[in-house]
Amino acid sequence: MGEEQVQPVLHALDVAKTQWYHFTAIVVAGMGFFTDAYDLFCISLVTKLLGRIYYRVDGSPAPGTLPPHVSASVNGVAFVGTLSGQLFFGWLGDKLGRKRVYGITLMLMVLCSVASALSFSHTPTSVMATLCFFRFWLGFGIGGDYPLSATIMSEYANKKTRGAFIAAVFAMQGFGIMTGGLVAILVSASFKAAFPAPPYADDPVASTPPQADFVWRIILMLGALPAALTYYWRTKMPETARYTALVANNAKQAAADMSKVLQVEMAAEDNEARSSSRGGFGLFSGEFARRHGLHLLGTSATWFLLDIAFYSQNLFQKDIFSAVGWIPKAATMSALEELFRIARAQTLIALCGTVPGYWFTVALIDVVGRFKIQAVGFFMMTVFMLGLAVPYQHWTAPGNHVGFVVLYALTFFFANFGPNSTTFIVPAEIFPARLRATEYLRGTTSTIKIGHAEKQCKVILVMCTQVKLKALCAGDDAPGAWEYAGREKLKRDII
Repeated sequence: MGEEQVQPVLHALDVAKTQWYHFTAIVVAGMGFFTDAYDLFCISLVTKLLGRIYYRVDGSPAPGTLPPHVSASVNGVAFVGTLSGQLFFGWLGDKLGRKRVYGITLMLMVLCSVASALSFSHTPTSVMATLCFFRFWLGFGIGGDYPLSATIMSEYANKKTRGAFIAAVFAMQGFGIMTGGLVAILVSASFKAAFPAPPYADDPVASTPPQADFVWRIILMLGALPAALTYYWRTKMPETARYTALVANNAKQAAADMSKVLQVEMAAEDNEARSSSRGGFGLFSGEFARRHGLHLLGTSATWFLLDIAFYSQNLFQKDIFSAVGWIPKAATMSALEELFRIARAQTLIALCGTVPGYWFTVALIDVVGRFKIQAVGFFMMTVFMLGLAVPYQHWTAPGNHVGFVVLYALTFFFANFGPNSTTFIVPAEIFPARLRATEYLRGTTSTIKIGHAEKQCKVILVMCTQVKLKALCAGDDAPGAWEYAGREKLKRDII
């Protein structure tokens, strides 16, 4: 009886024509991902500036840099929060419904973006500690937005274009990364014009004007704007019909909710549609393991492996660009000039590689298929990364950085026209509706962030001893202030 009431609702959703509300849902859900990417990756743009402002050492031949433990914390703490947020909000979304939780995650992101920018104190350590505290909670909100956005879009979409719709939501991440770079370019250029400063080699103190402290705060704070603008529309979205019908067991309410936003005819005769025994297996049951155990293993393993490389490259682009000579030595630039050049380089990579890759996936995923896109993406990433790593000394020679940048951009193109998109889409489609948000996070992003956070801390420590990890995370040849003071001791400790 229950299935007879639920099936008409599900069938109507599966065969519904693409309508205006589908695009509204893409924008509303996608702006969450826009904000996620902006907030997660804008920190990599300003870490060198933070080092110059708060960790300058008198007499050092190079500008100040964040100590390795501080750099690891500032860059990685948001990902620890993301893991925690996924575990909590994914579970909560399956218990209380997507709609109730969806607005909470966005508001948390807004508040913590602003609070991160207001990290004031009397000592550098206190400023960094406050920044890390609020970035943890920012990551906590981002972690909740991740599984819920994918799940909501998959449950609104029809069967024919579901992959493209979920991919379009995820593609907003590319615009978030690119916008972070553009904002950094505009803010740094404006302050650079208003407050000219000499290179560090000419005047170490004057090379970082006092007004530079406002620059990184403005960049972080602006991450709250897109999330705040879409908060109202999130609260107006009805609960997804699939959740209401399959989890809340109310087929009539599901039909009524979807009839308000989609031009579909759905009928349900009773307020309650009892769940069938067929779908009643638990999360940790043998039946779940039999049906979805391999799905869980496959989604988690592929996403884990992909994001170790993908997130590390995104966060350490500035160091890679310096290593191959695309960005000049830090001592030859002022603080704002260095930020401007880093932002310009990362924006170019996003424009030429990252963003097009996402939208190729949107256009072709329902034509080519998930498996082919993922397999080709992994293969091409491997080819291009080997092409960067094996002849690494060639790429670091003067005049060869253009070829390096082209291959580097192609790795991002095939990451996004490949596994970075497909590993996001598949978990939202294959798990049962009542466990979808929980299993989405269990099967994918939980393991990613653990692997990424571990990888990040190790990579930063190795980078800070100037060990060249070919193409992935080569360090700057110019030693920073903390290296100047204790590099040899750190090398001995790590060895």
